[in-house]
Amino acid sequence: MNRTWLLLCCGMATGLLLFAVFPPLNWNVLALLAPIPLLYGIAKSGGVGTSAAPAGGTGRGSRRLTPQTVLTLQCALAGWIAGALQWGLMCIWIRDTLALYGGLTGPLSWLALALFAAIKGLHLAVFAALAASLLRRAWGGLALAAVWTGLERTHGPLGFAWLLLGDAGIDMPLPLRLAPLTGVYGLSFVFVAIACGGAFVLLRRPRRHLLYLLPLAALWLLPIVSIKRGPVAEAVSLQPALKDEGPVSHEDNDLTVRRLSFITLQEVLSPQRSAPALVLWPEAPAPFYYYDDPSFRDQMNNMARLASVPVIFGGVARTAQGRPLNSAIYLSGEGQLAGRYDKRFLVPFGEFIPPLFGWIKKISSEAGDFEPGTKVETFVAGGHAIGPFICYEAAFPHLVREVAQAGADVFVNLSNDGYFGRSAARAQHLLLARMRAVENHRWLLRSTNDGITASIDPAGRVWDRYADAQRVVGRLRFGWEKEQTPYTRTGDWFAWGCLLAGLAAAGMERLARAGAALQTPPTNHDE
Repeated sequence: MNRTWLLLCCGMATGLLLFAVFPPLNWNVLALLAPIPLLYGIAKSGGVGTSAAPAGGTGRGSRRLTPQTVLTLQCALAGWIAGALQWGLMCIWIRDTLALYGGLTGPLSWLALALFAAIKGLHLAVFAALAASLLRRAWGGLALAAVWTGLERTHGPLGFAWLLLGDAGIDMPLPLRLAPLTGVYGLSFVFVAIACGGAFVLLRRPRRHLLYLLPLAALWLLPIVSIKRGPVAEAVSLQPALKDEGPVSHEDNDLTVRRLSFITLQEVLSPQRSAPALVLWPEAPAPFYYYDDPSFRDQMNNMARLASVPVIFGGVARTAQGRPLNSAIYLSGEGQLAGRYDKRFLVPFGEFIPPLFGWIKKISSEAGDFEPGTKVETFVAGGHAIGPFICYEAAFPHLVREVAQAGADVFVNLSNDGYFGRSAARAQHLLLARMRAVENHRWLLRSTNDGITASIDPAGRVWDRYADAQRVVGRLRFGWEKEQTPYTRTGDWFAWGCLLAGLAAAGMERLARAGAALQTPPTNHDE
């Protein structure tokens, strides 16, 4: 097979394997193997241990591009194919969401998904381009693991964050020990380091090139991720299973709120059950305007007062300029407004339209883009601090860490996963929440519109889970935790350090190759 085609096929294989790591397939063990085809293809294409130029890299028509430049571009293309395949397949639910709620016809929704995948594939394109030179070194496995990990940290700042390779380790007890120390990024580093070792074995590299894997044995010295005690409190959580069927009249909305308040109070005041510590309603699945709608405000205040329990619910607030805010509103047990958190990281396409996608109709029913919040908030109840964050914010390790650092003793994640339909995005979202609980050693309560509503312990295990797509009022058990993990205290030092170290290693390798090229007499291809 032509080396270029081998490289591109290997990129496709890595993309498909990365997709298979997460739901719906959820073959998490593939996280250790998925990068291997891409690395192998890069090596066999001429990037390691050979001076042969890739096809098309020499001759009169290629004078402006050196063989190494051509190879780097080919590697980048293979990496881009891998990344585009992974993100396009893993997030295929974006197409359905845009088709159902964004008003896009079939071809336009596929075009939007393709453009999204093409942009997200650029991260792996950069990784593969750097791998072309780093793979030749004995320390290349460490350098490439650092590059991969550092690039993962840039997903959020550069646009859309979702599942990272390390998230596949949520059910792997040994690598999971790293999460409270380095966050999910430590797991990504380990998986890629092992994959590089696998590629070296296939390439029959000297055994000394595998010595960098020996320190991974120290994982056994880290504390096991566990909990010291079980749940000590309960939250009543409403899963209303409301459908998004377009505009709702004020009368219908008022009736819906009354019904939901009634069944919530039935559970809170049940004589067969102990008093809950909290009442939770999910991210606003209907036009719940606490500040703008006096009727809704009175009903929620009365429910909190009758329950004599703090209530947290999703609603729409406004900035001073009238822009909408996606908010978690907190009422005291006396039925008084006691706090509010405004969502800081908004959902692309749902709450704002990213650059290059302005032609897409907004999913949200709001007239304009939502305004992001600006600060962390905690709600105090019974001497404990509750840390809220909303829906998609669970995808950002550093954001949830800030909530724990602000003193939260328990996490509350209000979400409306109804936009996902019956897709794998629900399970993907739950996986993200589980990793956030482990990183910060906190109980996490997910209150959603129609699933997946659940309580998660500090070891990432699901304790209570509601049936999907059904109206349920039930209880979520949880506990309070005050001790902060090293990751909570120190943040993403590991991920950013990996990015700096990986790029520095790539830069030094490039300088070394440039120096060697200057000492080599040029070949005259015209002779």
